[in-house]
Amino acid sequence: MTSRPVWIDLANSPHVLFFQPVIAELHRRQVETVVSARDFAQTVELSRLLGLQVEVVGEHGGAGLVRKAGNLAGRVRALRAFARAKAPVVAVSHNSYAQAVAGRTLRIPVVTAMDYEFQPANHLAFRCAKLVVVPDVFPLDILKREGAPPRKTWRYPGLKEEIALAGFQPDSGYLAAAGIDVVRPVVVVRPPADMALYHRFENPLFSELLEQLERLRRDRLVSVALLPRTAQQAASLAAEGFGELVWKDKPLDGRQLISGADAVISAGGSMNREAAVLHTPAYSIYAGKLAAVDRALVAEGRLTLLRSSEDVKALTLGKKVAAPPPRLGDGLLKQFVDKVLEVARA
Repeated sequence: MTSRPVWIDLANSPHVLFFQPVIAELHRRQVETVVSARDFAQTVELSRLLGLQVEVVGEHGGAGLVRKAGNLAGRVRALRAFARAKAPVVAVSHNSYAQAVAGRTLRIPVVTAMDYEFQPANHLAFRCAKLVVVPDVFPLDILKREGAPPRKTWRYPGLKEEIALAGFQPDSGYLAAAGIDVVRPVVVVRPPADMALYHRFENPLFSELLEQLERLRRDRLVSVALLPRTAQQAASLAAEGFGELVWKDKPLDGRQLISGADAVISAGGSMNREAAVLHTPAYSIYAGKLAAVDRALVAEGRLTLLRSSEDVKALTLGKKVAAPPPRLGDGLLKQFVDKVLEVARA
């Protein structure tokens, strides 16, 4: 136990789901937490929807590298002020670069988790960290090259989504209660993270997918929930003619949405991995370098790649086959919290 708080920074919406059970486990152990959140991609709204007490610190810097650098510097300054006021014993995030720099410059030990080896900013966060937490399939040579030698790395078995889903209880009535037509197959779609530092490429195949889904929606063959990452992305999708696919109601609990859906198609990573854990058919239309965790899921038959127009045209969407309930034990969650507190005590 520590008398000073554990500081968690939420820089993106998937971080909310990852850290909700972590925060609950820390509180169960009577460890105080303070949580900062970046105003980006429904991170703040989702935090409040799930009952997390967060303080908003900073926003996204946009797609340009120059603006990103300036925004990073500004958020580092704001987080340093936040940390001075809260006096945390350790700083924890899923690769919040601004928190890693702020913590390092204030001599606060930093714990950072990550599961994508091709993120350029790993070089920054890993070098600032006291402990780097990655799945055991994360390549060792890349870890060392990015500043995370074995002595400061914990490689855990499984997926980060198993931590995010620890203790999750599916609600079979959630989709209908949210206003989604469940008579037809429900398809959840996530666009590319086109404002992220690691996403420096085009993905024209995603537009082909949306055109096909729009035709199926008009023919009343599927229900589609397209979940833009930002308001700007939502506006762009509407301007391209896909406004009817975009989810416009209140933020949804992504875990319940994925659990109840019949298919998840994402140009990112986290949502597909959650689907794989929850036994929902998952399709990746990501155009960049595939992460080691995703390659492992493909090899296991838990993730299907959409790499060409032929793949998209051949996509068959129907009601998913009933599967046994997913095993969502809290063993990995407890191990993660143990590691955080070890760093805090040290």
